[in-house]
Amino acid sequence: MGVMTATSARRVLLAAPRGYCAGVDRAVIAVEKALEQYGAPIYVRKEIVHNKYVVQTLEKKGAIFVDETEEVPEGSIVIFSAHGVAPVVHEEAKQRQLATIDATCPLVTKVHKEAVRFAQDDYDILLIGHEGHEEVIGTSGEAPDHITLVDGPDDVKNVEVRDESKVVWLSQTTLSVDETMETVDALKERFPQLISPPSDDICYATQNRQTAIKQVAAESDLVIVVGSKNSSNSVRLVEVALGAGAKDGHLVDFAGEIDEAWLEGVSTVGVTSGASVPDVLVEGVLEWLAERGYGDVEVIQPMQESLTFSLPKELRRDLRAEAAAASGGGTATGNAAAGGAER
Repeated sequence: MGVMTATSARRVLLAAPRGYCAGVDRAVIAVEKALEQYGAPIYVRKEIVHNKYVVQTLEKKGAIFVDETEEVPEGSIVIFSAHGVAPVVHEEAKQRQLATIDATCPLVTKVHKEAVRFAQDDYDILLIGHEGHEEVIGTSGEAPDHITLVDGPDDVKNVEVRDESKVVWLSQTTLSVDETMETVDALKERFPQLISPPSDDICYATQNRQTAIKQVAAESDLVIVVGSKNSSNSVRLVEVALGAGAKDGHLVDFAGEIDEAWLEGVSTVGVTSGASVPDVLVEGVLEWLAERGYGDVEVIQPMQESLTFSLPKELRRDLRAEAAAASGGGTATGNAAAGGAER
């Protein structure tokens, strides 16, 4: 790119799809509906989705976020986050007589089921993912004796299996597609008989957001990704943008975290957001940029998304019961602890 001049056109390339995926949308609505249906407080184990603003907003409405099941008072309602939980957590909830609403993303549940199935067939399962991430902890808990975590291509040399003819790989749903395939290739070199999961584990939303930001990044001097530091898919978007040609890239929770110095010599700013980010935060960033001369916004949309998931079954049942009672003139108490949500 030539020398920047005062007349250089300033513009924003806005990636689409961006922001909420179907699993996040479902999980956030589940907490809101549970608060309406059963009243506050509703306990949520871990952050419902990895986004600061969403968690703070739900706290204001009466959700209480806890780290461990034992922090939930006996007999209360607890919602499990979109990232999924290990079977031992369901057991803990049962022992505390908690009514549970499971807001695990269906695409994460799919990986859990794959883990169970391959473990039953006595495979060694190589789970590609980031150590300590809630989703990895949940999936590993389905078959702890069969699962080995592989944290990126550099970790492949450390992997040991019992029988090279019975090895399968699975992955966390929010990884970089390219890096995961790099890890898989390295694993296949070591274990030529490695089996792949029946369908890709990295979720559609993660893949689509990475595809969109690659297009945007190729033309951007600076990429701003809206998302929280503990959001795996958001962190990956910055990495993917830098790998695809963006000269600079940063992750911010809010517009107020943008440093004006980043704009020096920048004519094109790429903007996207992670899968747990409400669009109001992106609008804040666009306003901030517009105030600084970047008012020309072009949407770059390589694909459309239309997937939606129905609400967790425990919640659906109670909402249906209430609707039926309302139309019949009766009243529904809608108390999950009285047998609504799953114990």
